[in-house]
Amino acid sequence: MRRSPDEAHGQRPRVLLAAPRGWCAGVDRAVIAVEKALEQYGAPVYVRHEIVHNKYVVQTLEKKGAIFVERTEEVPEGSIVMFSAHGVAPVVHEEAARGRLATIDATCPLVTKVHKEAVRYANEDFDILLIGHEGHEEVIGTSGEAPDHITIVDGPDDVAKVEVRDESKVVWLSQTTLSVDETMETVDALKTKFPLLVSPPSDDICYATSNRQAAVKAMGADSDLVIVVGSKNSSNSIRLVEVALDAGARAAHLVDFASEIDEAWLEGVTTVGLTSGASVPEVLVEEVLEWLAARGYADVEIVKTAEETITFSLPKELRRDLRSEAAELVSSRAPAETCGPGATAAEV
Repeated sequence: MRRSPDEAHGQRPRVLLAAPRGWCAGVDRAVIAVEKALEQYGAPVYVRHEIVHNKYVVQTLEKKGAIFVERTEEVPEGSIVMFSAHGVAPVVHEEAARGRLATIDATCPLVTKVHKEAVRYANEDFDILLIGHEGHEEVIGTSGEAPDHITIVDGPDDVAKVEVRDESKVVWLSQTTLSVDETMETVDALKTKFPLLVSPPSDDICYATSNRQAAVKAMGADSDLVIVVGSKNSSNSIRLVEVALDAGARAAHLVDFASEIDEAWLEGVTTVGLTSGASVPEVLVEEVLEWLAARGYADVEIVKTAEETITFSLPKELRRDLRSEAAELVSSRAPAETCGPGATAAEV
C-alpha cells in the first residue's frame, strides 16, 4: 500500500519512493523514435551507440530489430542509422554521408541546446570550458562542435591546469547529466581563477537530472539505504548514488534489476529510499518494490519534490520515407562527399 508522507510510520519498515524518477522527456523521445522507426521502416534500424544508457532498454530494442554499433563505419551502405540521445559531433554526420546512410537524429533537445551554445561561443572566439566527464558520449559530441575552442574540465580538481588564451573571453558549459552541486563547485573554482568567466544563458544541467537529485536529497537523510535503479554507464544514475550519500544516507547502491540487490544490504535497515535514473523504465522500479515488499517493506511513501510536464516532438526524419532515400543514395552516382558541412546523407 502506498501512503502519503504525512502518515505516521514509527519504526516499521518502509520505502521512500522518489518523485520524479525514471524516464525523462529526452529518453522517452529517443526510445519511441527507435520503436517508430522499426515499425515504419522495418528491421534492421541501426543505432550508433546505445540509444540511452540502460541495459534493459537496449536489450528490449535489440529483440525488436535494432542493431547497436559503436562506429558509423559498422553500418552497411544504404541503411538507416539513428544517432543516440547523447548527441554526436559534426564529423559523425559527415561519416554517415560518406557511407550513404539515411539518418535519424534522436539527440535530446537539451543536449542540442548545449551544442548550439558551443558553436555560438566558438564563432565569437571564446575559450569554452566544458565541465563534464572525459570520454562520455555527450562530452565527445559537444567537444566535436568546436574542438579548437573547447577544454574539458572534469571536476574541480581539473581547474588548476586549465589555461586559456584570453581571460576576458572565457565561458563555461556543462554536460547535462552532472551532479548539480559538484558542477557549481567546479564553476566557483573556475570563477576564482578566471573572474571574468561568462556563464551560459541558461543552466545546461537538464531539468530531469536536477529534479531527480532534488528528490534524492529530500529523502536521503531519512534513508538507511538508498537503492538507485540504473545502469553502470549511466552518468545521471551514478550521480544519484553520490547525491544520496552526500544527503546523509548510510548506504546507497546502483542496480540494473531487483535480482542484483543483496539481502545483506537490508540488515538493520528500517527505511529504504528508492529512485531511478532518467533512462530507466518504470517497470524496473516496480520489480524492486515487489522485491522489497516480499521482504517486509510493503509500506511506500511518495517523496515528491517536482512536477514534470515537458515533452519533446519526435525527430522530423520519421516523417520521411528513409528506406527509399537510402536506396536512392546507393544508386546515385553523385559522390556523397558533395554534402555540405554538417549535412546528413538523408538531406542530400
